[in-house]
Amino acid sequence: MTKADLVERIAERAKLSKKDSEIVVNTVFQSIIEALTKGDKVELRGFGSFRARDRQSRVGRNPKTGESVEVPSKKVPFFKPGKDLKKLVNGG
Repeated sequence: MTKADLVERIAERAKLSKKDSEIVVNTVFQSIIEALTKGDKVELRGFGSFRARDRQSRVGRNPKTGESVEVPSKKVPFFKPGKDLKKLVNGG
């Protein structure tokens, strides 16, 4: 499913214009991004939670030259599915 598919589905189910549905989808995504950027956790009960995790620095390898390269630490987005979502995906 793409973002456009999601916008279309919301428009149909909520009886909104595609333009209004796109605003809803963009607002939800932007709100999640802003929360993660501030270091907050976003929890959607029954669906899952989003948070930023710290990834430690490490020594990597340049695949072209085989040379060792220092990869700096960084934050990465992480999604943990909720119990209900896991159950539904597994046919339960």
